[in-house]
Amino acid sequence: MSSDRQEQETPPSEVLAPRTTKPEFGGTPGALFVIISVTITMYYLTFACNPTLGCDLTLPLQDPEGLVAYARHYFLSSFVDTRGWAIYFGWYAYCVVAWMILPGKWVKGLPLRTGRRLDYKINAFATGLVAFSACAAYVFIYGAENFTVLYNHWPGLLSAAVVNAFVQAVYVYAASFQGEKLLAEGGNTGNVIFDWFIGRELNPRIGLFDIKTFNELRPGLILWGLIDVSCACWQYTHFGYVSDSMWLVILFHIWYTLDSLLHEENIFSQMDITTDGFGFMLSIGDLAWVPFVYSLQARYLAFHPVDLGVLGVLAVLAVQCIGFYIFRVSNLEKNEFRQGNNPKNLQFMTTSSGRKLLTSGWWGRCRHPNYLGDWIMGWAWCLPCGFNTPVPYFYVVYFATLLVHRQMRDDEGCKKKYGSEND
Repeated sequence: MSSDRQEQETPPSEVLAPRTTKPEFGGTPGALFVIISVTITMYYLTFACNPTLGCDLTLPLQDPEGLVAYARHYFLSSFVDTRGWAIYFGWYAYCVVAWMILPGKWVKGLPLRTGRRLDYKINAFATGLVAFSACAAYVFIYGAENFTVLYNHWPGLLSAAVVNAFVQAVYVYAASFQGEKLLAEGGNTGNVIFDWFIGRELNPRIGLFDIKTFNELRPGLILWGLIDVSCACWQYTHFGYVSDSMWLVILFHIWYTLDSLLHEENIFSQMDITTDGFGFMLSIGDLAWVPFVYSLQARYLAFHPVDLGVLGVLAVLAVQCIGFYIFRVSNLEKNEFRQGNNPKNLQFMTTSSGRKLLTSGWWGRCRHPNYLGDWIMGWAWCLPCGFNTPVPYFYVVYFATLLVHRQMRDDEGCKKKYGSEND
């Protein structure tokens, strides 16, 4: 295996470092907009959706000066929350150590432009299982009131994650200039801000430790589920029970998390891994956006319990199951086919470029069935919050926008990969 990890010959520079001539997201102005808007949105949702201000679409403006002072204090205090920062970086250290010491098999990713296939250690599910088991044991032994710590230190945890994402983006950008590195086709414009944002190096690594795939599934995704549990503990501590809506949200989020960890190998065919470099866009998304925005429904329900009743629970469960079925089955069809397997004997066509496209199964029914299933699940996560405020539905609006943009990127990439038949 060790011989496969080293390049026998250095590919030419046009293969390793092709120049980016058409930057995505509108170039540097678009990158700056995303950087600023994503950061503001995370802090806004944290600041505006809490027991003090409620969770309305607009902030109360009866006392503008007091509101500004409150927001300033809320924001600045998150950077001096030593306990919150210690918890976050202790958590991140656990994920790294778990990657190192927990058992797991080594598998090869898809071929890169150079023809090389990188080796990856698969043990994300074990990492998550240990974390959730330890969480359950802690709550059982010490009580729910002692696991409200993540909810109570939410702003500090968020700021620690944002700083971690920023520092990692700086590190991988600087490291991309050391030696002959394989750069992302979309991350080599020569503009520092844009390349730092989009990701210059395709697969930044420290030895065998792959920074991009590690952050994709472990620290942010698992922390999302743990934060949900902390929200439920806060609800129980203040109201004396955990609502059926909160149970559903926790079930769906941890279900999604464990399923993603269990199918860790599937991420090797996703655009984030095959196409995008690792820069601030992915680091802020993986480390901060996922755990602190995706848990918005649990945060809202913590201080605003919603009781759905039996029929409401069954209806939301039906939405979740339909979405999950479409999402998982379509992803399995795609990944099995890409790996050269076709257990369902799905029909396909061979394009002019010599590549194969599925024309039956879920991929014969619609263009992006996995996106459809993922979005339907998003509705199941939001519906338990009821309809008193639209804020908990931010996720499905954001996710629809993300998926439309990703579909445009997919279509452009498929035209290059498969030729005119992709139309």
